[in-house]
Amino acid sequence: MDSKRDRRLGNKYIILFLSLGLCVLGCKDDPKPEIMEEEVAIVQEPEPVIEFGFNLDNYIVKRDTIRNGDTFGVILERHNVGYPKIFNIAQKAKDTFDIRRGLQVGKPYTLLCGKDSLETANCFIYQPNLEDYVVINFQDSIQAYRSRKPIKYVEKVATGVIEDNISLTLEKQGLSPRLAYKMADEIYAWTIDFRRLQKGDRFKVLYTDKYIDDTIYTGVDRVKAAYFEHNHEPFYAFEFMTDTTKGIVDYFSEEAKNLRRAFLKAPVKFSRISSRYNLKRRIAVYGYKVRPHRGTDFAAPIGTPIMATANGTVTRSERRGGNGNYVKIRHNATYETQYLHMRKRKAKVGDFVKQGDVIGWVGMTGNTGGPHVCYRFWKNGREVDPFKQKLPEAKPISDSLKIKYLDFIEPIKYKLDNINFKPQITEEATETVISQSNS
Repeated sequence: MDSKRDRRLGNKYIILFLSLGLCVLGCKDDPKPEIMEEEVAIVQEPEPVIEFGFNLDNYIVKRDTIRNGDTFGVILERHNVGYPKIFNIAQKAKDTFDIRRGLQVGKPYTLLCGKDSLETANCFIYQPNLEDYVVINFQDSIQAYRSRKPIKYVEKVATGVIEDNISLTLEKQGLSPRLAYKMADEIYAWTIDFRRLQKGDRFKVLYTDKYIDDTIYTGVDRVKAAYFEHNHEPFYAFEFMTDTTKGIVDYFSEEAKNLRRAFLKAPVKFSRISSRYNLKRRIAVYGYKVRPHRGTDFAAPIGTPIMATANGTVTRSERRGGNGNYVKIRHNATYETQYLHMRKRKAKVGDFVKQGDVIGWVGMTGNTGGPHVCYRFWKNGREVDPFKQKLPEAKPISDSLKIKYLDFIEPIKYKLDNINFKPQITEEATETVISQSNS
């Protein structure tokens, strides 16, 4: 009986052992339970808004323009700054910026205000132009300083084949008309008559565009090099600084020949001649008596900039009689020029001015029946008609600079020669950032 019972117990243990073994094997075949990973949302912090050197996120920003009747004090009083503090700010800032006379109607300003219930102004920023700004910061201590926005210069390429005129050719490509002006009036003014271009004439230009804060386009800055094929004849032009002390820049051919004359054709842009040099002129107002006109009148709207037609030194800058406001410039021992009837003069006696520098603005001062500049031209102390003079070429490159110039233009000419005349389509193919300034 005991042996039977032992056998029965042994069988039970065997069955139990086999059952446990099958369970273990079954567990090995079962897949492991999948662990679900919780997705974590990554919140990206927004980039801080930096302008004028300040993090604008820290302030309530208020922007406006100077209006009639606005003064520095009036603006700050409107934004909860008391008069005693305004007076103190003005005293501390006067060496940097003339608050009483420096603000011009229509110019923008920015106020950085505290994030409190009063939104009290902490900083005043004034922009006299797109590039420059004045900061008067009185948040803690009083600080006043001038600065400039970051400026970026981007090199670009423009090409085209003339169908009608150069302005239309550029316009069809969405390019600045200022390129046409620079080529016609600054670079090739004495070499190519752009009023008589031929169909099929073609050009290539290397130039730079100017941007402020990466986004504000301010136009064509300068033309570095150009190639113009007129009547199947090639005309190269390369920009080169001949005088680093005075900052004089000219355009020269591939053979180092200066492309311009010593004098501009006119002292104002986009103007018309309303009265020419005429020693036998008769005027109805004076009973048709002979009243010699020893100048050339260029009609232009009031405020149009008046440019020096050549490099020289200012010898007169005053208001006198029928001349009104005028400036006179001596260019060398032979030539002088004079600019009459200005609204306002910019050049002062003793100033050295370069060709194209603004010396004043068109007005109606003195004896004048309408807005214009009377341009007078002296040769050897005698007033003459500038359009009947064989004007000298601009100063050539010196022998010592010529070798440097030829080395300088070699890679630029190579680049220019390898540009085809097919209009550029993508900006990526034509743009190169050449410099960036944060000054």
